Amino acid sequence: MNILDILLLAVALSMDAVAVSMSNGMTDPKASLKRSLLPALLFGLFQAAMPLIGYFITEAVSGAFRESFETASARVAFILLAFIGGKMIIDSIKERKEEHAAGEVSESEKRTLSVGEMFVQAIATSIDALAVGISLKMAAMGEGLFPPIGWSVTIIGCTTFLLSAIATKAGKMIGNKLADKAEILGGIVLVCIGLKILISSFF
Repeated sequence: MNILDILLLAVALSMDAVAVSMSNGMTDPKASLKRSLLPALLFGLFQAAMPLIGYFITEAVSGAFRESFETASARVAFILLAFIGGKMIIDSIKERKEEHAAGEVSESEKRTLSVGEMFVQAIATSIDALAVGISLKMAAMGEGLFPPIGWSVTIIGCTTFLLSAIATKAGKMIGNKLADKAEILGGIVLVCIGLKILISSFF
């Protein structure tokens, strides 16, 4: 496995984080630069950490256990993303009902992503990368791995951070246009990503 393979792998692994980042940007288009970059940073850190963990636990993992683990991790990711997405949809519907009853909600009252939710998203979008770490270990023992695992996971993490930051900016631009519909759409996107991860685990 060479550096081109690692770059392609990094882009592929970051796609779920990119989609979630766009959803976050749509949901909170008025977020500050610092608050916008924090989820992208967490996505990058977790996307780098998970393959590293998988790499070093490979010796204790059999082939049968690996398949069971991949299925279980997909289910966990689905539950986490479905929970957050569903909560966003429900909260948005409640807010719209309250707006009709009591007038417009001020900007300070509008929903923003909590740090806890950011961590949950980061875990949900990166948990399947544990299995990728196992594959990297197999490559290192077989055809060889270049660059070494440390540099490989750094590339994966930096790629995820960069693409997620770009996606957040794009999502904020879309969110400004969608206004009050953005949170519902963002929640639907998260649920769909969770379903995609779950369904892909069976093929």
